[in-house]
Amino acid sequence: MTILVSEVGPRDGLQSIHRIMPTEAKIRWIRALAAAGLREIEVGSFVNPKKLPQMADTAEVVQDALAIPGLSVLALAPNLRGVQNAVAAGARRITMPVSASDAHSRANIGVSTDRAVEQVGEVVAWRATLPEEERPQIEIGISTAFGCTISSAVPEDDVIALAVRLAEKGADSVGLSDGVGYGNPAQVKRLFSRLRAELGERAGGAHFHNTRGQGLANVVAALEVGVTTFDASQGGIGGCPYSPGATGNIVTEDLVWMLEAMGLETGVDLAKLAEARAILAESLPGEPIYGYLPDVGTEKGFRYADGRQPPEGTGRLAAQEICA
Repeated sequence: MTILVSEVGPRDGLQSIHRIMPTEAKIRWIRALAAAGLREIEVGSFVNPKKLPQMADTAEVVQDALAIPGLSVLALAPNLRGVQNAVAAGARRITMPVSASDAHSRANIGVSTDRAVEQVGEVVAWRATLPEEERPQIEIGISTAFGCTISSAVPEDDVIALAVRLAEKGADSVGLSDGVGYGNPAQVKRLFSRLRAELGERAGGAHFHNTRGQGLANVVAALEVGVTTFDASQGGIGGCPYSPGATGNIVTEDLVWMLEAMGLETGVDLAKLAEARAILAESLPGEPIYGYLPDVGTEKGFRYADGRQPPEGTGRLAAQEICA
């Protein structure tokens, strides 16, 4: 079985760090992530650069990433203007965030949840006016699907009803996001089971954060109900700037190791992933980055799901060299 690990560090990770990674470094990092075997990378977001100056160079980053063979390039855009800018830059896969919590929606993108749904409809209608080869795929991540740090619990029925509304508006896929780390494995099973029952092939992937240490446990729970796409961020960087207390994403390195150790193919090379991590650390010196695998490396006898056996300790070297 093959699992898609979707790398979101260049967008979700960097947007939460006040320092700005130089464009040249972003490009080198993304190229190194792709060289490690990551087939899908969210490289930036088309938002107001005054609010998120970390993303001001997204058009340039997208254009470079599109030249990487075999890479599926994702960009985030919160509204029609952002989607139009993304398409102008060449992006053909666009993620739009819609929050199940109205309070979070207003804090995050400045509009109510109902208005965010309407904006998806506006984007789909505009897309229909484009030549077929320029029409982007519109993917929705329902933020705060498992709870909200502003408004507390979010009813599961509301989340599923929202997913159905978004599909009816024309979204190509609708996934669930736990950007505040409230989700637990039982909840993950319930919600993704219901999502898949309602939307079928249009049910999207999972975006979990490790705020309360449940990130990988939630991945296993989602796997058990058929989810095959998971977001992760190298070094675990990231968190929602508009969700009080939200912290980092699942660590890409740890996720890849776990999946491969479980016999699930990701196509990602852990040694090359460590090389990409070195670029991240060098480009943001002193910025905390996380992960268990980079500290200890693979265990004795570790094999990738396809049977390859890497050198013992794979994934650790780059982290040691950075600290030396």
